Amino acid sequence: MLARILARFMNTASPSVIEHEELLHGHQSEKYTVVDVRESNEYAGGHIPGAINLPLSKFDPARVPRGRQVVLICQAGGRSAAALKKMKAAGVEDARHYAAGMSGWRSRKGPVVV
Repeated sequence: MLARILARFMNTASPSVIEHEELLHGHQSEKYTVVDVRESNEYAGGHIPGAINLPLSKFDPARVPRGRQVVLICQAGGRSAAALKKMKAAGVEDARHYAAGMSGWRSRKGPVVV
């Protein structure tokens, strides 16, 4: 919590939050494994190309593929933040989440597939 307050005060993002441009460029270069934690019907309505769907309602950090840095996404940032907490509790320290969610991704014209 203190890190979030300091980040807001200093106008910088938390190290656990990935910004749009970084995700966009990293996704294009296949630097990240994008995990969409929305429910399956939400995922089916449009998701980031190559993202895998592991809904928060059944989320198990052990099922998340490793090898690349993990970026979690949901609709608006709440569920991906909850999944991030589960990842950190499981010892995965380099996972991050896209706090703007699919709402922000779409509004910034990020690529989406159905």
